[in-house]
Amino acid sequence: QVQLAESGGGLVQAGGSLRLSCAPSGNIFNIRSMNWYRQAPGKQREFVAMFEGGGRTVYADSVKGRFTISRDNANNTAYLQMNSLKPEDTAVYYCHVVTIWDNYWGQGTQVTVSS
Repeated sequence: QVQLAESGGGLVQAGGSLRLSCAPSGNIFNIRSMNWYRQAPGKQREFVAMFEGGGRTVYADSVKGRFTISRDNANNTAYLQMNSLKPEDTAVYYCHVVTIWDNYWGQGTQVTVSS
């Protein structure tokens, strides 16, 4: 059974940076994309960034120019480098992996940005 372990969340002041990691445990093959979503209190979960198998990246407008998604192909680990953080970035961040057969969610990591 594949599980996704997120790490790197925490409390940071506005303007600061954090780097999230998402590491799958168990065998995972034929990954189509590795993605990040977030959910703020009282809001629906929203898309943040995607790293497709071919290397294409897609970002939500709200994070363009500030966040960078990357992937270490050797161990299928995804990263989300978050710079110039804003209080509105406060949310639980979830890793999401899509394979040709299935998709998986992590349990989330809390990111809190203080003003």
